[in-house]
Amino acid sequence: MTVDADVVIVGAGPSGLTLANILGLQGVRVLIVDERDKLIDYPRGVGLDDESLRTFQSIGLIDQVLPHTVPNQILRFFDADRKLLAEMAPPDARFGWPKRNGFVQPMVDAELYAGLDRFEHVEVRFGHRMHACTETADGVVVEFDGGQPAVSARYVVGCDGGRSATRRLMGVSFDGTTSSTRWLVVDIANDPLGHPNSEVGADPRRPYVSIAIAHGIRRFEFMIHPHESDEEADDPAFVRRMVGRLIPYPERVDMIRHRVYTHHSRIAGSFRKGRLMLAGDAAHLMPVWQGQGYNSGIRDAANLGWKLAAVVTGKAGDALLDTYDAERRKHARAMIDLSTMVGRVISPTNRKVAALRDRVIHAASAVPSLKRYVLEMRFKPMPRYQQGAVYHHPQAAANSPTGTLFIQPRVDTRDAQNVLLDEVLGTGFAVLCWSNNLRAVLGNDTFEQWKALGARFVEVRPMSQLRWPGHDDPDVIVVGDRAGALKSWFDVYTDSVLFLRPDRCIAAACIAQRAPETSTALFEVLHLTQGGGAGSHGEKSDGSVLHVAQSAAESSGAVTGTP
Repeated sequence: MTVDADVVIVGAGPSGLTLANILGLQGVRVLIVDERDKLIDYPRGVGLDDESLRTFQSIGLIDQVLPHTVPNQILRFFDADRKLLAEMAPPDARFGWPKRNGFVQPMVDAELYAGLDRFEHVEVRFGHRMHACTETADGVVVEFDGGQPAVSARYVVGCDGGRSATRRLMGVSFDGTTSSTRWLVVDIANDPLGHPNSEVGADPRRPYVSIAIAHGIRRFEFMIHPHESDEEADDPAFVRRMVGRLIPYPERVDMIRHRVYTHHSRIAGSFRKGRLMLAGDAAHLMPVWQGQGYNSGIRDAANLGWKLAAVVTGKAGDALLDTYDAERRKHARAMIDLSTMVGRVISPTNRKVAALRDRVIHAASAVPSLKRYVLEMRFKPMPRYQQGAVYHHPQAAANSPTGTLFIQPRVDTRDAQNVLLDEVLGTGFAVLCWSNNLRAVLGNDTFEQWKALGARFVEVRPMSQLRWPGHDDPDVIVVGDRAGALKSWFDVYTDSVLFLRPDRCIAAACIAQRAPETSTALFEVLHLTQGGGAGSHGEKSDGSVLHVAQSAAESSGAVTGTP
């Protein structure tokens, strides 16, 4: 079969655009198709988390995204008397970025779209509605409405939303529920409140939300009561009456748009079927209460992107793609459950139930540990993979960090100061150790295997040892632990050698003496080819695809760092 693209992505939303940027950096030929005529230009998602910003950093677009965000956004919950129930203002930035950020989605999506201009091998075609996908022995044929020519690809990823045509063609279920409660969302320019933070009103008379986005845009959301029809809620007079509950002059607002929507709690029966996969809203839908719908889609792209690139470029076998479902399903389900639970806590309209809730929350807030638990958002489920593209050594310590995201503090190198760690690690695999001779620890053969995959090698040292020439190796980058965050991390664990995936998940961790055997086992789990493989365009197995990726990333700031 003649392949027109390595990967066809259906849907030019945030998940599809992020995935295309990840694949583009790895030299993968990508075609994005979308049935719309252009990107959606009205606000939808309003909250970015630290993991999403880290992903945007990895694709070299963080400097373009940040101007459209409100970092360190505080979220306060009030009862009907405007007494504070809870506050979320997480102080730490362990992954390099604030945990809570307001943002203007159309502007961020536009930056993701513009980022594709870097790649001659990535194309976007609007006005293409897919109606059929036919798997062949070695690929997929994608057909479109309106007589547009069919396209052949090795894989198809459906990022085409809750009504996904890709999911329907896969014959995959979309299990879960749709809430009977409706909400009116109103986006207003020239913010009539003007302050930078957000609040949720857990008022049983009519729960509401007020969110500062960025660029003077504010979102209001109001629960619609059962006796109020969609037509009534769509009436401009009704909309202004709702807004008038929170501002003094609703007739003066500069309204961008308003609409009625419902909350969904659904997850696809499978994220992969053969050569077809799902990501973003096509794979899962969740209520808005934790602002995780958008971010979950970006997590999908980050998880799937490096795996698809490794398979397409011949660095890993097709079985690696099975780990996408194994890893993302459990975490997406946890996010859906959390968002659904928070919605149930916020939105009761029975006054006795609401009063009981308020008493319980006020009592809990008096307990310092519980208050910190909410304030620092420790309730947010974090990825921790027990199965998938990870290797847990049988003799690993009980608190092994394998399967978790590695931190991203600021570090010094011999050539640069105060850079985020991921800028040193690059865009591919990395092997990192604490203050040890990494080539000697791995052994030359294992070292060269990772080098053939384009991996970067990083030795972390205390700042006092940064310029000591011992252990120097032309293939190892020496990093100074600028503020002690890395030593504090290693103080918690006995493992001193970390094998990091491109999405910065710890694929395996071990003490120094077990590094060679751990690496061998990890190669098997990741279905990696021993020599690095040959890519779909005949790339050499010396990491040249990653060199192309790193050159593209460096030209856009992804590797050189953001001070």
